[in-house]
Amino acid sequence: MSHRVPDLGALELLLAVARHGSLGRAAREVGITQPAASSRIRSMERMLGVALVDRSPRGSTLTAAGALVTDWARRVVEAAEAFDAGAQALRDRRDSRLRVAASMTIAEYLLPSWLIALRAGRPGTAVSLQAGNSAAVAEQVLSGDADLGYVEGLSVPDGLDSAVVARDRLVVVAAPSHPWARRRTPVSPAELAAAPLVLREYGSGTRQVLDAALADHGGLAEPLLELASTTAVKAAAVTGAGPAVLSELAVTEELASRRLVEVPVAAVPLTRALRAVWPLSLIPICRGRRRFWLIPWSSTAQL
Repeated sequence: MSHRVPDLGALELLLAVARHGSLGRAAREVGITQPAASSRIRSMERMLGVALVDRSPRGSTLTAAGALVTDWARRVVEAAEAFDAGAQALRDRRDSRLRVAASMTIAEYLLPSWLIALRAGRPGTAVSLQAGNSAAVAEQVLSGDADLGYVEGLSVPDGLDSAVVARDRLVVVAAPSHPWARRRTPVSPAELAAAPLVLREYGSGTRQVLDAALADHGGLAEPLLELASTTAVKAAAVTGAGPAVLSELAVTEELASRRLVEVPVAAVPLTRALRAVWPLSLIPICRGRRRFWLIPWSSTAQL
């Protein structure tokens, strides 16, 4: 993870400030002193380079940037909680092992922080992680080679249950030297469909979303390059090979450093849900606001 990404504790504090409108009440909720909470907020502001909270005698309110960061923080914390919940079925076994399969974007940009949080709270759970495209992840979970999967596609295959753990936006990016980087008007759906792009392979969640979004506009043209990892697609785009479509999570640093430029696109739905998936034989039972998982071949473990 980037050194500019706050830890989960800091994100939870920011969410508490948003709920209460008070740094003091937020500090009490998370179990720290008000000076410690104030110091943590200032540290997060320095890390991100933007002001997050306006402080006054009437209370604490989020800045415009703070509101945006809070929305991102909520997704990260919810996803981390979902990951922790998925691992709790094995919490009473010190030698327990959780086999996780995740799509490339989730594996590279979200799972590291989730695994750190899991390690802190459940040090006895050993986790093995396999990364691949969304189709491969679903196959691993269905075959029993993985206990829990994370996918980016538009649908969930038969035999799997799922829960949305985060949402993501795809962006069209290009090197600053590319003509699209200097456009004053958004790229139309027809232009995007007709352009040779640097793309992920068939079976990836990114490709599924893009194929569906452009289906009514003639479908995707023959790719300029078709690559099997987010990192490879990003590297090709940075070198100026051509425009690419990637998760916003994957290009944050490149956009900030202007190695890539986001190209505005008109009327193309490029948002997607990120889902945890598991076999239907793992049946969720909700009791109030707590979730339990019934594992028929083992025992019932609280999540």
